[in-house]
Order: sequence, then structure tokens, then C-alpha cells
Amino acid sequence: MNILRKCNLCLRNCLVDRYKEKGYCNASSKIKISLVSLHKWEEPFISGINGSGTIFFSHCSLKCLFCQNKKISDGYGKEITIKRFSQICIEQQNRGAHNINLVTPTHYVPLLKKGIQKAKKMGLNIPIVYNTSSCDSISALRLLNGLIDIYLADLKYYNDELSMKYSKCNNYFSNAIKAIDEMYKQVGKPLIQNNLLKKGLVVRILVLPENIEDSKKIIKYLYNTYGDNIYLSIMNQYTPINKYKYKELNRKLTAEEYNEVINYACDIGVTKAFIQEGETATESFIPNFDLTNIN
Repeated sequence: MNILRKCNLCLRNCLVDRYKEKGYCNASSKIKISLVSLHKWEEPFISGINGSGTIFFSHCSLKCLFCQNKKISDGYGKEITIKRFSQICIEQQNRGAHNINLVTPTHYVPLLKKGIQKAKKMGLNIPIVYNTSSCDSISALRLLNGLIDIYLADLKYYNDELSMKYSKCNNYFSNAIKAIDEMYKQVGKPLIQNNLLKKGLVVRILVLPENIEDSKKIIKYLYNTYGDNIYLSIMNQYTPINKYKYKELNRKLTAEEYNEVINYACDIGVTKAFIQEGETATESFIPNFDLTNIN
């Protein structure tokens, strides 16, 4: 069955026929992208020297209130064919990208599966990174088994009150940890060659202002579950880009808040983790979504 005719690719489980109507993500039955770039601001062993070959997809199935990529989560972009997607992957490889980085791809999984398979036949041989909010369904992830080398997954909330408050998403944590577990089953322990990640799972925790206890619970869960078999990426880059009704979202994270979370991670034994230093909470780190390299 064509999964897009009864879409269950994410935890929203809309079950709409995307050839005729649109679900929560507002995506159609065609791939839509907003930017193709060599991105140098991912984790160091993903960006490397040349950059990660990012392909930013339009629309989103989570739609966080504070989204830093709101322009494209709202739908800005250009529709492309599966064939063009495959060509873009090859073009990124030819530019020297260390990997193909699929950013917010959940709602296009069956289309991307065909595109990746085609690209591999065309000579694509660099790792594929699946960069996700982790609201993927297990069935969607299983479609990709054997095609994805690196899962770069957010774990945004531990507390359901926060996921409802900021993302209007119930049961986010319970669904996301199942998705992350499926990702780990597919790729296993990290494989690093020449300072570049070739295979493995990285889980990002974006620390939000006034919500450091939630971040600590996420870190504790991940470390207790996976130990040193995955990498954590503990991020301080939250950037308010609008005026929000929740006052805590209208400011950046303080150094004290971030340091408390980092110290907690160290205290419980976390060693395989990336932390951010300096002024990362700035709009200059938000890509300019201008359809570059799509045509």
C-alpha cells in the first residue's frame, strides 16, 4: 500500500490521503525543499572540514512554537521530483560534502527511500544522516533500515506538559524514545574514521530557559539507557525569534542554566557529549532559506 494514501509517518497519525488533502504537517505527496548547502555548524564529526551536505525539507510534523526554522516549517520551498532529489545528493557529494544530511525529512520518508536508492545506483557513497525531531513512527523508520548511516535525533521534552505547551503534542517523550530505540537498533554503536562519524546515533538536547530540570531528566534517561554507545549533544543555542506568550521563551538561556545542565551530565558519568561554547544563541546561525542549489 502507498503509505501516503493513509499517512502514518509521524506520531500525529493523521491517516489522510496526501494526494488529495493535507494533514498536520501540511505537506503534499511531493518532496519540497528550501535549501541545499554545505553546513559547517553541525557537530564537529558531522560537519568536518568541508561541511555536511544539508538538504532542508519544507513543512514539519512537530511545529514547535519557538521553531528557529519557522519560515520553512510553515511551507516555504520548492517542490522537486524524486529524480531531482537523487541528483542533488550526487551534487552534494561532488561538492565535497562529508555526508548527505536530511533535515526534517519525516513526512517524506517513502519518497526519500526511493531517491536514496536511486542515488546509490548513481554512485552515492557517503553516509546518509537522518536529522529529525524524533516524532517519526516506527513503521516510517523501518522503511529506511539499511539506508541510513547516522541518526541525528532531537529529544525535545521529557515532560508531556511541556510538549503540549510548546508543540501541541501529547505523549511526545513516550513516542520519541521508541523512535530513538529503533534508530539505535538500526545503526548501533558509533563508528568514527578520520575524525568523522560514519555510523551511529547522536541525540540532541536543546536546553530551554527555565526548563533545565527537564533537560536533566532527558540526559539521565539517555545515559541510563545507552551509556557510552551513543553521543549526546547538549545545546545552548535557543534563540527567541518572535515575541511569545510564555515569558521564559522571550530570552536566551543563561550561562548559569547551561552550566548547571553540563555539570549534571558530568556528575552522572556522561563522557561522550558535545557542548557549545561562546555565543551560539544568535540569528546568524539560522540558515538563509533562499532555494540555493535546488534548480
